[in-house]
Amino acid sequence: MPELLDVIGQTPAVRLRNLTTDGEAQLIAKLENTNPAGSLKDRPAWYIVEHAERTGLLRPGGTIIESSSGNFSIALAMIGASRGYRVIAVVDPKLTPTNRGLLEAFGSEIVIVDEPDDSGSYHKTRIAYANKLHREIRNSFRPDQCFNPLNSQAHYRTTARELLDQARRLTAVVCTVSTGGQLGGIARAVKERAPHVAVIGVDVWGSTVFGGEPHPYLVPGVGLSWTPSNLSDLSLVDQVYKVTDEDAFRACRTLVRSEGLFAGVSTGAALTVALAKAMRGRPGQQVAFLAADRGERYLATAFNDGWLEAHGLTTATAPDELRGRARELTPYSTRPAAECANHRPGLAAELGCPSIVLARSEWR
Repeated sequence: MPELLDVIGQTPAVRLRNLTTDGEAQLIAKLENTNPAGSLKDRPAWYIVEHAERTGLLRPGGTIIESSSGNFSIALAMIGASRGYRVIAVVDPKLTPTNRGLLEAFGSEIVIVDEPDDSGSYHKTRIAYANKLHREIRNSFRPDQCFNPLNSQAHYRTTARELLDQARRLTAVVCTVSTGGQLGGIARAVKERAPHVAVIGVDVWGSTVFGGEPHPYLVPGVGLSWTPSNLSDLSLVDQVYKVTDEDAFRACRTLVRSEGLFAGVSTGAALTVALAKAMRGRPGQQVAFLAADRGERYLATAFNDGWLEAHGLTTATAPDELRGRARELTPYSTRPAAECANHRPGLAAELGCPSIVLARSEWR
């Protein structure tokens, strides 16, 4: 009989029925929201912790400290409860009541950082404070999802390989980007095993992972103010799209009403682009995206009409309207390696990140 953490991964992939027509490519959703803590972040969280246990970086009774207001900290909180670790989640004021409740249910401690960084977000100040706590607390471990290459390796070794086995007629795989683990790991595996498959990155307007002008946005779990090191090789990405808040929130609401798949806002961002690619595809082809987390986490926001109206967003869920918006999408870049790099090579040191070394051979 497996234990709880043994069932992370091996998530199903399903064909959607109602958003595309018979004359278009199939839409394939890989259900990462069926992982035990409810999101695709379960994979890298456990992959990193298990590696730390094997290498002695994390010892029994230790403390896990991470900068995350969302799914990664929730995954670590689940792992901590299962393995007997203290977990400290360094969050910002945008922490939702639902995520706070989940963290507290698992027994995680919450530390709020309320000082914005130079981009107007909280990413850098959160990371710096988590690193400070790591230096101060004995027997502590920093998974460091933004800079730890094991983040993308988890998806390279598991998520991508599962998807390629499940969808044998893939022409494109669509991944959102934040810390770069999902997109970086899947892109590397796809280009090694199925180079004919296009890898499509999805960001949100206002994020500068792929350059551009920064401004506030509402989509959670997508975006950053620099190109993460887990996405160091942009030549593996064929195209980049940027979507609006309106696109992402509309799409996740339409998805549950039209297909019965209850997923979060970042899934809506990926779906918008995947639908655009599928509509331009041919019968027999497949376009895949990841259902990153569960929709229940967004009942107070994306699935609350009052909240949407207060933020100037639509409550519409008509498939034809979503198809119309997807039809109008155009790539932000078709040469991201040449046009989009926003790397900050000295940032990890500037923020005091722990030193993490990974041999190239470990990618195999």
